Amino acid sequence: MELHLKVIGILFMVLALIHVGFPQYFKWKQDLKPLSLINRQMMEIHTFFIALTVFLMGLLCLTSYEELMTTSLGKTVCFGLGIFWALRLIFQLIIYSPKLWRGKAFETIMHFVFTVFWVYLSVIFFRISLS
Repeated sequence: MELHLKVIGILFMVLALIHVGFPQYFKWKQDLKPLSLINRQMMEIHTFFIALTVFLMGLLCLTSYEELMTTSLGKTVCFGLGIFWALRLIFQLIIYSPKLWRGKAFETIMHFVFTVFWVYLSVIFFRISLS
């Protein structure tokens, strides 16, 4: 499990850094322009804090993997992370419309990759919490 937590830590940090490109990739300057200032800034600021949280989850997994696996608090944290990523998986499969990815090669690949990633995270965190 140690290796899994280290891999997850690195992947979380990469995912956090990918968020830097979201505004340009998703054309937020153009698409968010009609929104009120508060809604536009909420999108930008919440994206920053989501990226920061994911980065810190990665740092936690990289630096505290032993504590996560062996202490009661660590297992509780892993259980919470398991719930978090399992819910993210459910949203991936049920809430996001298939219209966003069906028939689009890159988007379909990303949908599949992230579905597998959310499953992986959920399984690993739940396994650690229940061991």
